[in-house]
Amino acid sequence: MKSFTILLKNELKLNLRNMNMVIFAILMPLVILLIFGFIYGNKPAAEGEAYTFMEKSFSALCCISICSGGLMGLPLLVSEYRERKILKRFQVTPVSPTKLLTVEFAIYILYSAASMLLLFPVAALFWQVRLHGSLTLFLGCWLLTMLSTLSLGLLVGGIAKNQKTASVIACLLYFPMLFFSGITVPLEVMPDIVQKIVLCMPLTQGMQLMQTAFLGLPINNSLLTFAFLSIVTLLCFGSAVKYFKWE
Repeated sequence: MKSFTILLKNELKLNLRNMNMVIFAILMPLVILLIFGFIYGNKPAAEGEAYTFMEKSFSALCCISICSGGLMGLPLLVSEYRERKILKRFQVTPVSPTKLLTVEFAIYILYSAASMLLLFPVAALFWQVRLHGSLTLFLGCWLLTMLSTLSLGLLVGGIAKNQKTASVIACLLYFPMLFFSGITVPLEVMPDIVQKIVLCMPLTQGMQLMQTAFLGLPINNSLLTFAFLSIVTLLCFGSAVKYFKWE
């Protein structure tokens, strides 16, 4: 446990010095929140609807941080360590692939948590955004969405031969999920065939789950979504550890 804590502390320091994830996982969602707030204010999402646009968008803003860290930051970091032979040095230490990947996993969990803890007070203070559903349920949905997305990025970083390969795969995952999962463009305006395709994306399922929990809507029929995200998490994380390459 002591070695895990030391490794986590050192890796977090190195990550913060880079500043990329501070910008894309924490500051970018906040900037988008401010833009949405100044444009829409406290206007309802639709005529006669009980929820404001900001309340319906809150879960999507949280997912931007999850998507940036899980599908860009995490895989590129692990693949960069492999390409620079840093992982090769870890290989001769007691640090196992499971411990190393779990440390990197934990760092991006902290980024996502910091983003959400920053977004909600700002949204609540300036635009009266409030949680309509259960806090415990919302946090559970947020955690499951984050774990499934991060595990997918971890798999890419764990098996990619170099940073260039990881970058290509990460972009192929990141941009479709960012633009077609309902985070930036509402699913309702997409053609039916596109909606069916994007529902296969873990982030789409997770974002809808988070939004349902945040708005306090019935979540009774979401058992399959919970199962789907759990399976994605277990398969991707397990595969990342099993097929992990030091060099």
